[in-house]
Amino acid sequence: MQATAPDAAYVNIAAYKFITLDDLDTLRAAYQAVCAERRLKGTILLTPEGINMFLSGLRADIDAYLAWVRADARLADLEVKESLSAEQSHKRMLVKIKKEIITMRMPLIKPEEGRAPFVDARTLKRWLDNGVDDQGKPVVMVDTRNDFEVDVGTFDNTVDYRIGKFTEFPDVIAAHKADFDGKTVVTFCTGGIRCEKAAIHMQNIGYDNVYQLEGGILKYFEEVGGAHYTGDCFVFDYRTALNPKLEPTETVQCFVCRAVVTPREQLSPQYVYEKSCPQCHGK
Repeated sequence: MQATAPDAAYVNIAAYKFITLDDLDTLRAAYQAVCAERRLKGTILLTPEGINMFLSGLRADIDAYLAWVRADARLADLEVKESLSAEQSHKRMLVKIKKEIITMRMPLIKPEEGRAPFVDARTLKRWLDNGVDDQGKPVVMVDTRNDFEVDVGTFDNTVDYRIGKFTEFPDVIAAHKADFDGKTVVTFCTGGIRCEKAAIHMQNIGYDNVYQLEGGILKYFEEVGGAHYTGDCFVFDYRTALNPKLEPTETVQCFVCRAVVTPREQLSPQYVYEKSCPQCHGK
């Protein structure tokens, strides 16, 4: 039965899995139907290399949806990150077929051939507390997100190459390979997709000791809070950014140019709701 609870908090989920999918048209129709039935809002990407989803709905509907998804043996072990909000974090429902989960324009990931090593949130916190990993190697954090996302918040002392899109990452990381000799590299991103793909690519080009942060920043916040992290985490929905308690912040995106506008910048006379912000005013 469809859940009805007008005053209940909405559950927002983020999940992905790299797994070979070859029945994309059939899957798209099925996902569209179940999301419509459950009145879910958000985006689902279906690709030959796997699935990626950001969805919002009432608890009973989210739970029913996840039970349906995990009935597919390929997705039985799907891991999910959760946060709550007073209203749905997305305004419409889209199920898309794409070539890649996240565009890198490199060979598709084939998870059957093995995934990159990962480090969980609690282990990473211990490494960052000590400054070294369990083998005594210095730990270096590499942010795989776009520059405007990094500006909202990131791990302390992280390596940030100021990339404008993820397709720039392969060339940048190849050019700086020597910088990481003798060190343990941990790639990270919002929910785990980009950093997993980045870590696999780095292995492919000869990095010896590279990990991805399992579940990304959102899982880190969920497990250990904001230790060793400064600022908030940019998210691609109406909330714009979440703090380490996974609560929405006052940060917004400009309606015109999509730039991130901080609470301080919103005090500027150049910030006019749905018309301009300090980054695009007069342009």
